[in-house]
Amino acid sequence: MEEQQLKLYIYFMKQDDPKKCTSNKLKRLKLVKPIFNKMRVPRKVIVLNPFAREVFFSGDRKNIEQSGLLTIDCSWKRVQDVFSKRFKGIQRRLPTLLAANPVNYGHIHKLSSVEALAAALYIANFKEKAKEMLNPFKWGWVFLELNREPLDEYATVKNVVYMREVEEAYFPSINQ
Repeated sequence: MEEQQLKLYIYFMKQDDPKKCTSNKLKRLKLVKPIFNKMRVPRKVIVLNPFAREVFFSGDRKNIEQSGLLTIDCSWKRVQDVFSKRFKGIQRRLPTLLAANPVNYGHIHKLSSVEALAAALYIANFKEKAKEMLNPFKWGWVFLELNREPLDEYATVKNVVYMREVEEAYFPSINQ
């Protein structure tokens, strides 16, 4: 079932150092389809948005299979401004996770684009695809190890209410 070709997109804002940008590497390796024009964002794609009201959970798998998954590559310094503008698609925030990328290691929520895509894929039970996305990065395996327990449990959750309970169990004071 995981063998199907998933539509994975990155909308490039070109705000980061190109040498440190995980999205550039994914684009170069043809693991994602780049989007440079906001009008080209597919209508029913799942958009990973750190400010979305609804949390991403395994039930979103069907939407990924049908319409794809999109992350927006922007600088964390300008993230509020970027997401204050409306994007087409189904807005979802990832449940709480720790970053393993060299720029934001150990910070909660400050995931790189590849970490965000991999986390969503893992939670939606496209675990092999998640690993494939992280493989090109020396620190990619660290992301999975750092977040193994919450990711494994997030992947079993079947509804949004329970997802929030699981999130609170792993990161008690963060989500209040």
